[in-house]
Amino acid sequence: MTAGRRIPGARQTAAPLAKFGLFTAVTVLATALLAATISGLDMTPTHTYRAVFSDVTGLEEGDDIRVAGVRVGEVKDIRIKDRTLAEVTFSVSEDRPLLASTGAVIRYRNLVGQRYVALTEGAGDGTQLKPGGTIPLSRTEPALDLNALLNGFKPLFAALSPKDVNQLATEIIKTLQGEGGTVNSLLAHTASLTTTLADRDQLIGSVIDNLNDVLATLDKRGSRFSELLKQLRRVISGLAADRKPIGESLVNIGSLADATSGLLQDARPPLKDDIAQLTDLTGTLNKNEKTVEGVLKRLPNKLNALTGTASYGSWFNFYLCDFDGRIVLPKTKQVLTPEMHVAQARCGG
Repeated sequence: MTAGRRIPGARQTAAPLAKFGLFTAVTVLATALLAATISGLDMTPTHTYRAVFSDVTGLEEGDDIRVAGVRVGEVKDIRIKDRTLAEVTFSVSEDRPLLASTGAVIRYRNLVGQRYVALTEGAGDGTQLKPGGTIPLSRTEPALDLNALLNGFKPLFAALSPKDVNQLATEIIKTLQGEGGTVNSLLAHTASLTTTLADRDQLIGSVIDNLNDVLATLDKRGSRFSELLKQLRRVISGLAADRKPIGESLVNIGSLADATSGLLQDARPPLKDDIAQLTDLTGTLNKNEKTVEGVLKRLPNKLNALTGTASYGSWFNFYLCDFDGRIVLPKTKQVLTPEMHVAQARCGG
């Protein structure tokens, strides 16, 4: 009667176990997806390409490859090509084939100095670039040199009053941020300021030449500079918020400098003597270069023989294998030349 009866407890236990197993599987899958997202792991197939740049300062392996701001790959390798150029090897998702007319531009990712490579499409017939192909130097651009840009304003800033400098700087910021004013208004304002500098023709000429280069660069890359200045504002705001810890660190640095100054003062005379003696030593070694070279060549064999002699312990074994001499007798003046030769195996070498 009991053999064909079902046990109610078994059904009640199986249902929670099935729910728990399903929950565990979903949790593990979600955790794996989250980990892959955080680490930037990309499981899609990729193709590898190369690009030749005149300058890749700041670009490192692992930096992004982007198309219209969307990440499609990463930098795999950077190496020198033809002594003056840099060749960048990068990967791109297989579903993003490149065209033979594709160009590459290195751009600023943030103010810390990180860069990324932006791929741009040029005019062409739509022919695809084969995997492993190279984007030539004629279709690549290095990152903008901010020093060259800002140095172009130095002659003008040196000649203007602080009020005029502030006004001109405001116009530049507005132009870069796209919040008002244009390159033409900036030029007009610069021209009005130069009317106060009639006695500095040479300086004005230098300013205009530099501004031509600067404004041409601004006209091409205005949107990127707008983003750069916004990020700079965030950095300055962060530094202002941390001004108290920064001030305390500067005080501690000053205390450390005071504590180490005495140490450096005491160590300077003997260090100076050591450097002077080292100069004499290197001069002597340089004059006796052949002798030093000969000693270094013979040293391994000498050390091997010396090691074998001392291999039995912390002492040296010496054997008398050959002896000869010359003895003159006092009265007869007879000369004796005793000799001794040992023929044992230890004297065979």
